Amino acid sequence: MNIKDVVIIGAGPAGISAAIQLKRYGIEPTLLEKEEIGGLLKNANLVENYPGFPNGVPGPELVKLFKKQLENAQIKVHFEKVLKLHYKNGLFSIKTNQKKITCHIIVIASGTKPRKLSNLNITAEIKNHIYYEIYPLIQVKNKKITIIGAGDASFDYALNLSKQNKVTILNRGEEVKCLPLLWKRTMETKNITYLQTTNIENIKLHNKGLTLTCHNNAKKWEMHVSYLVVAIGREPCLDFLNKTLIKDLERLQKLKILYMIGDVKNGIYRQTAIAIGDGIKAAMEIYKKLKEEKL
Repeated sequence: MNIKDVVIIGAGPAGISAAIQLKRYGIEPTLLEKEEIGGLLKNANLVENYPGFPNGVPGPELVKLFKKQLENAQIKVHFEKVLKLHYKNGLFSIKTNQKKITCHIIVIASGTKPRKLSNLNITAEIKNHIYYEIYPLIQVKNKKITIIGAGDASFDYALNLSKQNKVTILNRGEEVKCLPLLWKRTMETKNITYLQTTNIENIKLHNKGLTLTCHNNAKKWEMHVSYLVVAIGREPCLDFLNKTLIKDLERLQKLKILYMIGDVKNGIYRQTAIAIGDGIKAAMEIYKKLKEEKL
């Protein structure tokens, strides 16, 4: 049996930084990614708190640099979706959509998944016009796009998409939860309209887009849009863990054979710099453990 030393699930900032640091130690990690490299950075309009970029850097540009660094380090990304993760007899067993992998140490950097709309009747045809991330829409032009949400993500998405489109943000409540800086920029952008205490009670197809039936405390109206973007929160992406492993997470982390890094465990502290720090720290601890075991 070909048993790997370390497998990393997820090639976002945390997983990438862990892989690069391990490679620097001479450890060959197996890096798995179900979709595309970069995690949520693919959606980011501008990353301004990552050192080394005085004017900020668009998320997709930072992803390109990460990809280049992986190439320079000769780290291969295996584009496979992890379906199941088990732990038995001192080994982790990973089942992907392509094969099975066994390893001694697992690093979970699988990030988050979006909370989905649950109170509306959404048919398969309507679903094709609803997005939970915006990177597939970055190139669209001259469209009307509505975003549901009141946090950093919804306002950042709006600023990104408003460069070439008309955008409306619907806040289902009154409280604005984004950074004051994002709020200020949004209010200064002519292509963005902000509506508070506004809910969608029905969605139906309309020509090549959607008709949203909206209401607030005063009235009801219809809004015709090309796309609907939903940014109502995110939760850890851990669907692949079996029940036994979930119960054993704390013990395995204390044994330093299972690591959870980046957005998958950081709650509201979902920042690129924090995720990268997590990845490097985990790699350093893994190196120390493997070195001690070989002594």
